[in-house]
Amino acid sequence: MAGLWLGVLGLWMAGVVAAALYLVPVSVEGLGELARVIFFHVPTAWVAVIAFAVAAYHSWRYLRDRSADRDHRALAAVELGLLFSVLATVTGALLARVTWGMYWNWDPRQTSILFLLLIYAAYLSLRGVVRDNENQAMLAAVYACAAFVAVPFLVFVIPRMTASLHPQPVVNPAGRIYMERPMLAVLLASLAGFTGLFAWLHSIRWRVARLVAAHSRMLMEHDDPEGGARGSGRAD
Repeated sequence: MAGLWLGVLGLWMAGVVAAALYLVPVSVEGLGELARVIFFHVPTAWVAVIAFAVAAYHSWRYLRDRSADRDHRALAAVELGLLFSVLATVTGALLARVTWGMYWNWDPRQTSILFLLLIYAAYLSLRGVVRDNENQAMLAAVYACAAFVAVPFLVFVIPRMTASLHPQPVVNPAGRIYMERPMLAVLLASLAGFTGLFAWLHSIRWRVARLVAAHSRMLMEHDDPEGGARGSGRAD
């Protein structure tokens, strides 16, 4: 079943890339062919928000049941959220170079995603500072839940409260979609594909983290049979 899912995802993403780069006509004033980057810029930003939401959910679950697997899932989601945030920043900078004449000009949307990157980079720094596994997981879970409160404001609220040169989003404040149907169809397909890609990467990453944690516990128990498992957390 997993192989079938991966095959479908691979074919879907191949179709999305082909359509985005070669098939669908683009009609975004001032961008020309570079407008095709939109098919990747918007989905990466979308997936970053999903990833941070997933991290907050598993962190909340960890605080309830202290399951080590929940901690692994939260960590994996934050790591992927940072990866997709960087991709969204890079693709956004390419569009900015054409529309604004520079890669970075501290536009509210650029600034807000930079703050988002710093907030979640601090999550990884926190985990690196705290060595005790149980305290590390607990503090990280609290931080991830608190950090997600800022996500809707940085992504959806603050950029709309200040003047911005950033083009209107696909769905503008008036509730209308300013995008031709072929472009919109490919964009929606890309959103679905990138969401599936995140789900696949997340499942791999947290399972790897679980295996690494189990291996570490085995080494600790071998070195200290009485206290090796202490502070390792409870797995599902």
